[in-house]
Amino acid sequence: MSLDASSSGSAAHWPRVIAHADMDAFYASVEILDNPDLRGLPVIVGGRSARGVVTSASYEARKFGVRSAMPTGQARKLCPQGIFVPGRMNRYVEISRVVMRVFESFSPIVEPLSLDEAFIDLTGTERLLGPPMDAARDLKRRVLEEIGLVVSVGVASTKMAAKILSDMSKPDGLLSVAPEKLHEFLTPLPVERLWGVGRVTLARMHDCNIKTVGDLARRDPAELKSMFGTMGPHLHELASGRDSRPVIADWQRKSYGEENTFAHDLALGSIELRRVLIAHGDAIARRLRADGVRARTVTLKLKLARPLGGGRYPLITRSFSLDGTTNDGPEISRVATNLLSKVGGKEKIRLAGVQVHQLERADTSQLGLFESAPLEERKRDRLNRALDSVAKKFGDEAVTRGLAKAERAAPTRRIK
Repeated sequence: MSLDASSSGSAAHWPRVIAHADMDAFYASVEILDNPDLRGLPVIVGGRSARGVVTSASYEARKFGVRSAMPTGQARKLCPQGIFVPGRMNRYVEISRVVMRVFESFSPIVEPLSLDEAFIDLTGTERLLGPPMDAARDLKRRVLEEIGLVVSVGVASTKMAAKILSDMSKPDGLLSVAPEKLHEFLTPLPVERLWGVGRVTLARMHDCNIKTVGDLARRDPAELKSMFGTMGPHLHELASGRDSRPVIADWQRKSYGEENTFAHDLALGSIELRRVLIAHGDAIARRLRADGVRARTVTLKLKLARPLGGGRYPLITRSFSLDGTTNDGPEISRVATNLLSKVGGKEKIRLAGVQVHQLERADTSQLGLFESAPLEERKRDRLNRALDSVAKKFGDEAVTRGLAKAERAAPTRRIK
């Protein structure tokens, strides 16, 4: 079966036309874009300490086996000549906004999954944009011309197939499968290609002799439900090529977060740990203000320095919901540090993170007719605006709240 332009043809017989566009090695590619001397070199973005985590790696680095989410120490062993850079989230967000504007010029229905990828519903756009593959080629060209980066694209009649195709087309590729070829395309694929098949589920499936998508599609849904719960029938639907999930244009981020793994374990009550939480609170608040969002719930995440085997460590979370919403760094940090008192024991901490949830647009919390913001709140807002202006011009670390510099991993993103 051909997975190229010849397999797509006209969209007249397609029930839906969905593209999945995914920027190639996005963070690393932005670093190379801004510093052309890095072109052709093994660039690795992420925490630079031995316990840091790789957030992106150029394809030159991937040849050595370096992958996203890999511990930095392991990446250094695999690629000692790698060029490690800490990452610049503000710059990645800036480029991402331009990328999404290009996507939105092809369709008003765009569902971002993260800074560097999105689903695009091209259904009904053939008269304006041409056949699906022509539109996808034009999208790739526009991204390259306007931003200087490459994007891989998959085109299919379902979200799942489009995502699989974009993954298969990397780097800088374009693949499509027509609806009548979808089952033939899916059947031989490894079952882990499906959404929802993680490491634990995959091991159980292999124990049940389910190795391919076709193996899964041939099983009885009731049997799968008994083995995997409600996820079993859902995975059976996907394996059978049935995926009715729409592209959602009004996607909203579910949470914002920052976390980092320490070079050395920290004591639960140490000032170093509190400084890290304060730095994370400030960083999250800047992102909330930049996106015009406020949050109500703050969650503290701690990973204990007690190995469980297999690279796993105990994880503790504690949450607190405010009476109102906030985009203020000191308030987020105050809640996060207060949550430390809800964690018992004297174990050392390997990783610490802060997340905020229950998001609202900043302009949705309207004041009453005769109300006005308290003086202290107005002063804090003016201060935050001033700090944001300085950070935009000189970088996030130009002005801090008297904190020790804390190494930050990449901010969390929406779960795909």
